[in-house]
Formats: sequence, structure tokens, C-alpha cells
Amino acid sequence: MIAYLILVHRYPEQFKRMFKAIHHPLNHYLIHVDKTSDPQIFKNIQLFLSDYPNAELLKPEKALWGGYSLVNIELRGMARLLETNKDWTHFINLSGQDFPLKTQKFIRNFLTENPNKEYIRALDQLEHRPDTMHRILDFCYEFGSHIFRPNISRKFLKGVTPYIGTQWMIVSRRFCEFAVTSKESERYKSFYKNSFIADEGFFQTVMMNNDCHGEVIQDDLRFIDWIPDGDIKLRPRTFTHADARQLTSSHHLFARKFDSTEDDAVLDAIELHLGSTQNKLSNIPAYS
Repeated sequence: MIAYLILVHRYPEQFKRMFKAIHHPLNHYLIHVDKTSDPQIFKNIQLFLSDYPNAELLKPEKALWGGYSLVNIELRGMARLLETNKDWTHFINLSGQDFPLKTQKFIRNFLTENPNKEYIRALDQLEHRPDTMHRILDFCYEFGSHIFRPNISRKFLKGVTPYIGTQWMIVSRRFCEFAVTSKESERYKSFYKNSFIADEGFFQTVMMNNDCHGEVIQDDLRFIDWIPDGDIKLRPRTFTHADARQLTSSHHLFARKFDSTEDDAVLDAIELHLGSTQNKLSNIPAYS
């Protein structure tokens, strides 16, 4: 069984389309709708989910880009999923603008064949991304709808190596239990609460500095085309129908991002592919 946490802040109809594409009666689904979103989006999705007994809504929280609130939502989601069901083995987080590139049958079979692996990008931050060290060494805090970054420096956690990656992951129940409930994880939470873009480093740093996981595979299995967006970050390019062939032939399990208000045809093409193809495990590279 897979436990999904899906983060939504707009486009409820696109979310429903994605949800139907990833739904399986033996999985469990937890959906978080950003508290800053139009209240009608929450009501709309709440009504939609009433037809799915294995899905529920997480209490809304403001999800501020760059703030620790995103990590907190992930931790709350993991905690609720651990509490709700004792059988799931893998946790997958998605946004409402993601879409699967493989069927649920394929994904479930793939994870069954790889039970002790963590699919997450986790690079030594000082070695591979020294330009981002200010995110953790400069004090930062979230207040209301704003991020404050006073010119106050600090030392990193003693005896810990910082790691960095992306927000997206497919990780084991074992790791989720450690991140949520262990005493060892508390100092990471305390430190990263005052870091910038914590969602791209917190889980990686917890995982790579503790014996709480299976084999780490440096691949989050997401098809994302990162493009520059200002001086401090990259953003995922919005896919169009012109990308359909490359998406459907990819080994990745999911892709982001999509915007049905800009290009609906690419989702049509992926849905057609998922409905017609017989996905086989041999389509995806073996990791060892």
C-alpha cells in the first residue's frame, strides 16, 4: 500500500483529474489545501472526496514558499497517515499540478519489487551546492504571510552534514516514523524551523545523518524541467502537448508541472497513454 500526501492551492478540477489517475482502493490519500486558497476550493474538494473512503483532508495551514510551514505540513501529513493506517509501506508526496506517467498497477508493482529503497535526491550541500549554504547558516523565520531574513549568521548543527535536494520524494514508512516521532529528529526540526527553503534540505539531512532508512537512490522519479526564476531559485517549466511524447516515454513515475488552463491537451495525451499501454517493470532502469 502507498500513502499519498497531495498539496493543493488552486485548480480543483485539475486536482480531481490527477487524483482519479492515481487512485487505487488499497492506497490511502491525504490532501492538504492551502489555507490561503479560496475557501470554495476546500469545499469543492471536500465534496469530491466524499465518494472516496480511503481519502481525507488534512487541516489547512498556510503554505508559504521558502518557509518552514511546508516542512511542517509534510510532517503533519506523515503523522496523520501513520496514525490512519498501519499497512502502507511507501510515502509519496505530490502537488495538485503533478500527474502520473505510469499506472498505479505499475507503480505499486515497482515499489513492491524495491521495498527497501528511498527515492530522494540528497546531495552534500557544502560540496555540491555551496551557493545555497546561506539558506541554513543565515537566520530566517516565518511570520504570518512573510519571510524575514535578518542579517544574523549561525553555525550549523554540530556533527551533522547538511544535504540538499528537492521537495519531492518516495520514501519508506520506516523513515517517516523516524522523522515524525524520534527524539533524534527534534534537533533537526528546531534548527530548520529558522532556515530558508527548508523543504529542500530538512528531510535529506535527517535521512543522510541517521540510520533510519533503506538504500538511498539519488532519483525522486519525477520528470521536472527546471528553469531559472530570478536570483534565488529555479522553477519547473509548465509542460505542453509538445512534451507529450517525451513524457510518456520517460522512466519517471510522475511529472510536474501542468496547467490545464494553459494546455489541457498534454493531460489528454498522458491519460490516453496510461489507458492504452501495458506498463512493464522493464521500462524502468533497475537500481542496485
